[in-house]
Formats: sequence, C-alpha cells, structure tokens
Amino acid sequence: MRFQVRHETHYSYSTPVALAPHILRLSPRPEDVAVRRQGLHIEPGPVQRDNFRDPFGNPVTQVAFAGTTRDFIIVSEFEVETFSVPAPGALLSPLPWGAAEDGFQIYRDGGVHPSVRAFAAEISARQGGWALGFLDDLTQTLFARTDRRIRIDGYAQSPEETLLKAEGACRDLSLLFIAAARSLGLPARFVSGYQAEADTPDGQRHLHAWPEVFLPGVGWRGYDPTHGLPVSDGHVALCAAPDQMATMPVEGGYYFDGTEVTSTLTYNVRIATQS
Repeated sequence: MRFQVRHETHYSYSTPVALAPHILRLSPRPEDVAVRRQGLHIEPGPVQRDNFRDPFGNPVTQVAFAGTTRDFIIVSEFEVETFSVPAPGALLSPLPWGAAEDGFQIYRDGGVHPSVRAFAAEISARQGGWALGFLDDLTQTLFARTDRRIRIDGYAQSPEETLLKAEGACRDLSLLFIAAARSLGLPARFVSGYQAEADTPDGQRHLHAWPEVFLPGVGWRGYDPTHGLPVSDGHVALCAAPDQMATMPVEGGYYFDGTEVTSTLTYNVRIATQS
C-alpha cells in the first residue's frame, strides 16, 4: 500500500517565547516500508539540526533555535510504500513464557495491576494458554468491550482505569494491551504512527497508537485493538518504545519573560492511500 502523509503541527504563544531544543519523532521507521520521499519543514528555522537513531532504533530529529517567536510550526510530509506482514506460524510455546533474549527486560512486566492480571489470565485460559490465540482474542475483546474515543490532550490513562471504565483512546487501549501481554511473560512495546482507515468518531485524521509484542522466532508483531485487527500494511510506524513517553511526536519546551504565557496547539493530519 502507498501512503502519503502530511502532518502539520502549530503552536501559538500569547507572548514571544524562546524555544528550547526539541526532539521530533515524525519520520517513518524504516522497517517494513520503503520511503519514496520525505521532508520536514520547521518555522522558525532551526540554527542546528541533527538526525540520529534513539536507543530504541527510532529515527529522530533534534533541533535548536535562536531568538524569539510567537509561532512554532512543524510540517512533516512523506510518501512510503508498506508491505503485507505474513501471519506468524502456530508453533509457539504456550503461555506463560519464561525469560526471552537478553535486552528485553525493559519490555517486560513493570508492575501490572491485579485486575489486569486477572483479565489477561482469563483470556489465556480461554485460549488454552497459546500465545497467538491469546493475542488475537485480546485484540478482539478490547475492540468489542471498549467505547473507543478521541481524546486530544493528556497522556494515556492507567491500564486498570481503561479496563474498569471500558472506554478510552487508542493510546489507552494500547497500554492495557501491553500490560495484559506483559503479565503473561510477553515482551510488549508502545508504537505511534498512522493508520489507513478514516473511521474515527470525529471524522478527522489523527496520530494513532498500537502495541507490538515480541514473538520468539518471529520478531515484533503489531496488534490494533482500536480496530480489532492485526497490524499489516495499513499502518505506518513512527516510533516504538517501552512506554508512551518515549514516543511523543514533539518534545521540548520554551522560555519567556514575564509572569504568564498561554500556548495553543492545533494540528492537521492528511492521509491518502492507494492499494
């Protein structure tokens, strides 16, 4: 599938501010995609710009600025071709799993609430303890039982809150999925990016989030509980990390003279796809 994405982010300030250095995570991860073109336009123009990979393998851009401004605009545009991901085979060990490869501890159980553990254990038992059945069932269960909403502001709510309220945004479902998988020994991580389907409740396009799970002998595989399906060529990943905080698309701050300043964030995401 061919993806064309234009994502404009606009911060407006009530008084001139000096922008601190920023980290931008808006470039597509090179796994499973072929990048045809890519551009990143920034106003005001940075005095320094560096591109590198973060500790989790994500392409990031770090920028620094001089002077003051009342507007900070970032326009990311790219075209990529995505490829279908073959379904993993069924020859996987039953749950729970023991220790996996070295270096995966950061993607493992960091303290899962008892209610989430019980929820995951129930689904695992329903699937006879088999990993693939558990992951598919977890995806479908969260899709069916959760009132899925768009929430523009704020970080993800806790997994136990999403489970109790049975409502949340894509980032909330992703964290609940990750916690459930980790409680059974599955390394899992948080992914931000874009998806092809424009079925959001408000009819607008937004950044999307989904979880990935590491399957021994297979690698990282994505699941989308917001849409009730495995991740394949209908998704483009920007960033993957153990938690949401390390995937924020724009990270930075600002300085100002005086006692008060207000900031306003607006954005516009346009996505065109062609099979």
